Amino acid sequence: MSFTRKPFPMGHKDKSVHLATVSGVASTKPDLIKYFDENVTSVEIITTKSFQVRPNPGNREPVICETSAGNFGNSVGLRNPGMAIAVRDIHKLRDKGLRAWLNVSVSADNPDDFTTLVKVFDSFSDSIELNFSCPHAKSGYGASIGVDKDIASDYVKKICESYPERKSLLFVKLTPNVDNIGEIAKAVILAGADGISAINTVGPVEHIDPASGCSILNSAKGGKGGKSGLWVRDIALKAVSEIRKAVGDDVPIIGMGGVSDGPSCADMIKAGADAVGIGSALAHVGQKNWIEFFNEVQDEASKLLAGKEVTIRSTSYSGKKSLMNYRPFKVIKKILHSEDTAILILDGEMKNFEAGEFVFLWIPGVGEKPFSVAKKEPLTFVIKKIGVFTQAVFDKINEGSTIYLRGPYGNVVLPAKAKKAIIIAGGTGEAVALPLAQRLSDMKTPMSFLVGTSVPGNHGILQEPLSEFGPYRCISDEGKPGRALDSLDEVISEAQADGTDLKEIAFYLIGPEIFMNITAKKLLVKGVSAEMTLLSMEKNTMCGVGLCGECSCGGRMTCQYGTFLPLDFLIKENVL
Repeated sequence: MSFTRKPFPMGHKDKSVHLATVSGVASTKPDLIKYFDENVTSVEIITTKSFQVRPNPGNREPVICETSAGNFGNSVGLRNPGMAIAVRDIHKLRDKGLRAWLNVSVSADNPDDFTTLVKVFDSFSDSIELNFSCPHAKSGYGASIGVDKDIASDYVKKICESYPERKSLLFVKLTPNVDNIGEIAKAVILAGADGISAINTVGPVEHIDPASGCSILNSAKGGKGGKSGLWVRDIALKAVSEIRKAVGDDVPIIGMGGVSDGPSCADMIKAGADAVGIGSALAHVGQKNWIEFFNEVQDEASKLLAGKEVTIRSTSYSGKKSLMNYRPFKVIKKILHSEDTAILILDGEMKNFEAGEFVFLWIPGVGEKPFSVAKKEPLTFVIKKIGVFTQAVFDKINEGSTIYLRGPYGNVVLPAKAKKAIIIAGGTGEAVALPLAQRLSDMKTPMSFLVGTSVPGNHGILQEPLSEFGPYRCISDEGKPGRALDSLDEVISEAQADGTDLKEIAFYLIGPEIFMNITAKKLLVKGVSAEMTLLSMEKNTMCGVGLCGECSCGGRMTCQYGTFLPLDFLIKENVL
């Protein structure tokens, strides 16, 4: 495929302000690249996560932490879907056209794999960024290359010699964890690279949770992870300045590290950056404010560089407190509903929790996972055994044990204005149904429930509390997945018995995505309102604060917008 490549934005000479996203933050999924391209027009360079030849599951959670406000640790471990899937996704984006410059990040532990990646992505990218800098990757990757100028320059030379017909600009992303970053930058440019990205995260270091005194991150480096955010700003400015002095005025530099407002963006350009990347700061801004935030940063930096007076508004979008604080809770009861489902009751409450939100539960040394709060008081969770973390809940967590919680994240669901509501839940989806039912009850909306379970006996996990809100029907699968949907017509007929029109009924679907997908299609055939049908899209999330992008659904991160999304939106964005 061919497309017209634009010239790289050059800003350090004329002090113009060109903004970029950074690898591994926010623009990590195809739909988020599309979101930035279509909506955040002040961002001129969109950088992907680092792709490898083969898929890499990365590290288990926690992989991101914030031990003090604005100061983050991370050990994602180069999680990515692999070259084949990445090429497919980027090809689709290119077919539709991209406004922004696309900077594709790649990672490998040998020149041959790097060359393979460069060849494959050269047809789709404006620039390719070699990750010589990740401090928490396995041995042989990332900073293992970038700490040595001879190794780094040799890699670049071999890549360039193996593929001289390359059309994309070749950038090298450098680690700040060296004493001679300018020397390394000059060496890779002389070896054939076109530009430099700097800096990646500082470290790795061990990040200790203040509440438990335990190491937070899971990583291949024994719990250590890189440092990003405010605490690396001065290091980043110094590094970019040293790189500019070493490579001269004509080499493009994408500078990043601790940039969080207009003044720090201007400082990065003064240090020598042509474009400025913003990453960790987005956690405190929130996706709903990204457009305005980037606009303000660009405007403020432009005025500051021009010597004009400016009112700093970009800081107003950022919160002042850490978003990822853990709090300890004692387990007061653990009830086995079945051999693979437990009800965990903690010694606390969360009265303000609402449907559409979620929290993370953390067991130090094991990991963390997101869960909905089933009951606000006492704090109650439904845990299904499906992985390492939930297995540990069954094996290690008992009455008297301490477990840690952070959150809530997400956003409160705004129920549709309807005469009635039908809540359809599968599996442990009942945990989400209970706070939703309370919300609907407060709105005086009559409701009924259709629940599917794999446990014999037609008895739901939260049957008693849910039954207080309206007619409740629980159907056991009995070996037929989704058997509860056989009763869908009957439940709808009962809701319409008083003459209520189908379009006046709101539907809420909760459970495994395949269950919701099948249910949604059945409802559409019946003629329900897609606007008044909401699905609880509980996508995988690894941070909860809008950095990892794993929970993106149609370009909206559920950790920001909440888990409930309307069916018409999901159809429009080709999610369903």
